[in-house]
Amino acid sequence: MWRVFRPIIGLQVLCTAAAILLSARLAGRHGAISAALGGSIGIIAGLAFAVLAARGRSKSAGEALYTALRAEAVKLVLMVLLLWFALTAYRDVVAIGLIGTFIATVLIFTLAILVREK
Repeated sequence: MWRVFRPIIGLQVLCTAAAILLSARLAGRHGAISAALGGSIGIIAGLAFAVLAARGRSKSAGEALYTALRAEAVKLVLMVLLLWFALTAYRDVVAIGLIGTFIATVLIFTLAILVREK
């Protein structure tokens, strides 16, 4: 299972690093921090999903579906809570940097569907 998510998380980290550099250039220090927060939210939520999905030892299709839905629910709750916290706690947030990087990392995470386990 980790073989599927490891390259995806790596891509998320690379995307976040690129967004930090771009945001720093366009919006300064607060833009870079905002991009780092947005990317971190997507990465943390993705890691939570991967950990919960990897821990599930499903014996049937129903159990596998339950494990996947539970992992997805945890991921969504984490995303909402972390976004809310970042937007309320960081006074100088650059919303486009935070939200843009967050969306990019979430879209990259969906690439895990395309990775085939060998």
